[in-house]
Amino acid sequence: MERDEQALSYLQANLFSFPPSREPRLLNPLVLAYMGDAVYEVFIRQYVVSQTNHKPNHLHRLSTRYVSAKAQAKALQRWLPHLTDEETDIVKRGRNAKSGTTAKNADVLEYRHSTAFECLIGYLYYTQRWERLQQLLMLSLERDETPTTTGKGDA
Repeated sequence: MERDEQALSYLQANLFSFPPSREPRLLNPLVLAYMGDAVYEVFIRQYVVSQTNHKPNHLHRLSTRYVSAKAQAKALQRWLPHLTDEETDIVKRGRNAKSGTTAKNADVLEYRHSTAFECLIGYLYYTQRWERLQQLLMLSLERDETPTTTGKGDA
C-alpha cells in the first residue's frame, strides 16, 4: 500500500503540468477520450513492465489484451455497477459522441463503449481524482473468469 501512496504522490506532484483549456466537464467527450487513451496506455505499459517477462513482443501482446476496444468495453461493463451518477453521465457522453472513425477489430458498440471508457479516464485525470482513477484502473486489470476463444490464440 505504501508503494501505491508513493505513486499517487508522485503523480500529483510531478507528472504533467498542462491543465486543459477549460473546465473538464465542458470539454468535448472525444477530447477527454483522447487524453484517457494516453493515460490508460501509460498505465498498462507500467503494469506490463512490472511483470517478470520483459521481452518486447511479450510486453506488446500482454498490453493489447487490455488496450483493445474489445477489452476496454469489457472493462467498462465491470465498472458500471461501481460508478457514481456523475461518472455514469460522463460515460454516456463518451458513448454517444460521434467520432467519425471506427476500430479495426471491434464492432460499433464495442468501439463506442471503449470511447466511453477512455472518456471517463480522461475526465478523472483532468479533475485530478487520483484515488478514484487508480481504483477503476486497477479494476480494469481483472480478467474475465471464463476464457474466450476467437480462433486467433488470444484467450
